[in-house]
Amino acid sequence: MNHQASKLEALVRESSTQRSKKTRFISVTSGKGGVGKSTISANIAYVLARSGLKVAIFDADIGLANLDVMFNVKIKKNILHVLKGEAEVDDILIQIEPNLLLIPGESGDEILRYASSEMFERFMQEANILDDIDVMIIDTGAGIGEHTQLFLKASDDVIVVTVPDPAAITDAYATIKMTARIRDDIDVIMNQVSSAKEANAVFGKIKKVALANIGAKLQLRLIGKLNLDQKVAISVKKRTLFAKEFRSSLATRDIEAIASKIAKKLEHNMLISSSESGLSGLFKRLMEHF
Repeated sequence: MNHQASKLEALVRESSTQRSKKTRFISVTSGKGGVGKSTISANIAYVLARSGLKVAIFDADIGLANLDVMFNVKIKKNILHVLKGEAEVDDILIQIEPNLLLIPGESGDEILRYASSEMFERFMQEANILDDIDVMIIDTGAGIGEHTQLFLKASDDVIVVTVPDPAAITDAYATIKMTARIRDDIDVIMNQVSSAKEANAVFGKIKKVALANIGAKLQLRLIGKLNLDQKVAISVKKRTLFAKEFRSSLATRDIEAIASKIAKKLEHNMLISSSESGLSGLFKRLMEHF
């Protein structure tokens, strides 16, 4: 096991003894498709779960949902089926690893159409089975659609993924600008860069424009980068996770560094209400912002 992974597991052990069980909700989004958002979401979730945290990944990328492909599993029903009374919460959960669950989702708009129904009340009770989740990664749709914004509002953290391509950077900035209307703290991951120097340079340009046009109240942070790594492309084609398939790769070390920063945030979870845990906690937040 490499040094970064060892540090992460030690951090998880320390934080788990210091806090009560509360879920941290993290939305991963992007300005456009094709920048590696879902690949990054899946691998972050895997690394956090491997370190000992209980992790759920919620597939909210409606229309382009592909986490089932990345995890190489088949999805038959999702949350909408539960809300319609066609399945129970336990029926739709897919165990990926001992500490990692996949929750097939739906758009915020579709979900909250059922918010006043008896089915929704039953769903909220059933959803309590996930109250022991430490971290929920929400893989949102790309762009600045209303249902994506709904998940961003409900999250403790928002991560915007982009690549050093002019069109992607422009779209990432548009997402940051729109998200800054509802929150003043946003993290960024630079994907497919040639080096840390390039990641910092591109992020620096984004931050400079953001400060000039959005203002100093916005806390825009570079939470990490992923170097171009052929092993990532290989794992995607093989429907495996690069962090699992290639444990010593540069991409895995990069994703472990990002996961370590996320794990550190768990130490600050005392600010989160104890009632906001698991899937029911996420839905309580969604309703507040609907």
